[in-house]
Amino acid sequence: MTALTRDDMIGIAQKEVAILRHLAGKIDRSQLDYRPAPKQRSTIELLRYLTIMGPGLVKAIKAGKFDVEAWQAESAKANASDFDQVLTAIEQQSAQYAALLSEYTDEDFAGQVALFGPPASRGRLITELVLGGCAAYRTQLFLYLKACGREELSTYNLWQGIDAPPAAAV
Repeated sequence: MTALTRDDMIGIAQKEVAILRHLAGKIDRSQLDYRPAPKQRSTIELLRYLTIMGPGLVKAIKAGKFDVEAWQAESAKANASDFDQVLTAIEQQSAQYAALLSEYTDEDFAGQVALFGPPASRGRLITELVLGGCAAYRTQLFLYLKACGREELSTYNLWQGIDAPPAAAV
C-alpha cells in the first residue's frame, strides 16, 4: 500500500507547476540574466532547467534508468528557448505530469530502481527527486525575485502560488 496515491502525486506535481507559473509571472524581463554569483544559474537558465527537470526525472524513474542522450537533447532544446517559450513549456507541465504519472500503477510506485544511488522505490524517488527538487528550485527562484527587489513577495507566493491577501483595515 502506498502512502501517496497516483492522484496525490499528480495533484502535488500540478500544484508545483502552478506555484512555478505564479512566481515566473513575477519576473521582470529586464532581470532574466540576474545571477547571485558568477557560477550560479541566471534566472532564465534556472527556468529553462525547470522545464525539463521534473518531467525528465519522472520518465527516468519509470524506466529505471537515466537516458543521458534524451536529457541532453531536452537540455539543448530548453537552452535555446526564450522567456515566452519557457513560460509555455512550464504551462504545459501540468498536463504533462498528469499524462506521465497516470501511467504508473501501485506496483510501479512500489517497484525498486537504482537510479542515482542505492535502490529505492519509484514513489520515494518521485517524492525526493521530483517533488523535492521542484520545491527547492522554486525556492531558489523566489530568492532570486526577492534579491531583484520584489519585497512584496511572501510565503503565500512561495508556498501557495498566490499573492498575500490585503491587510485587514484597523
